[in-house]
Amino acid sequence: MIQPQTLAERSVRGRGRTHAVVFPRLGAAKPRRRTGQWAAWAFVAPLAAYLAVFYAYPLYRNIELSLKDYTVRAFVQGNAPFVGLDNYATVFQSPTFVPALVHTALFTGVSIAFQFTIGLALALFFHQSFRLSATLRALFLVPWLLPLIVSASTWSWMLNSDSGVVNSFLSAFGIGQINWLTSPDLALASVTIANIWIGIPFNLVILYSGLQNIPAELYEAASLDGAGSWQKFWRITLPLLRPVSAITLVLGLVYTLKVFDIIWIMTRGGPGSSSSTFATWAYQLGFGSVLPALSPAAAVGNLLIILALVFGLIYVRTQRKQDQS
Repeated sequence: MIQPQTLAERSVRGRGRTHAVVFPRLGAAKPRRRTGQWAAWAFVAPLAAYLAVFYAYPLYRNIELSLKDYTVRAFVQGNAPFVGLDNYATVFQSPTFVPALVHTALFTGVSIAFQFTIGLALALFFHQSFRLSATLRALFLVPWLLPLIVSASTWSWMLNSDSGVVNSFLSAFGIGQINWLTSPDLALASVTIANIWIGIPFNLVILYSGLQNIPAELYEAASLDGAGSWQKFWRITLPLLRPVSAITLVLGLVYTLKVFDIIWIMTRGGPGSSSSTFATWAYQLGFGSVLPALSPAAAVGNLLIILALVFGLIYVRTQRKQDQS
């Protein structure tokens, strides 16, 4: 029997029949809805706290650091004067700014181009089924799994002018000693080669996973239509791999912009400033001297953040246009 406190009834006559229309009690779903909202906030709270503590607050402090004139004493006492954009003007007027900007662009652009190209070639190679495919893929992951300090130290030893294995190998072909890390003309190229070697496994893993999601039926249909390997690559593989390629390039760009360990261990940004980038320059300003320039160092770090943010927004806008089309 239906309780009158919980349900309302009314009779509707139509075509000789009586229909009972039952209305649920108003407000019955509100407690459940509130419980669901509290559960959602409970799940979001740890992530929000993590982002606030480890991202938002450090970013705020870095911006504040770049807008004030911090010395070691002012940093301890907390009474640094506000100077506005003077630290950014100091950075832009520095003779190191243009070389560091050029080196950052070259280091990032060349690294990403070779990492992506070689990673894609290896992903296509391993996409073919053969017996040692899984074993070789695992071996290619070793550079990515090693700590950066180990990889950079290994490359520093290999490219040593006197006892490096690279010069020893080249001497067997009559090539004289090459100063890979101490020559202003070769230092940036040397650290770029090391960074390319370290970043190839990342591109290989991401692009290989993207290839796995392409249906094999498309390649079979293309073969029946008489398409060759090159046509399959341009008409099927590249278009369907575009979303994965885009995120791979963006992540590679962000990671490469902030590379510090490899360059610092191998060349310390030298000789002179021939291999200095924004990352190493910021470290040199903040920690490379007895009297650190903390505020200009923070300004250089913020420039790196702005560059990464600009390319990230370009990626988001491009993806949005692709989704709409």
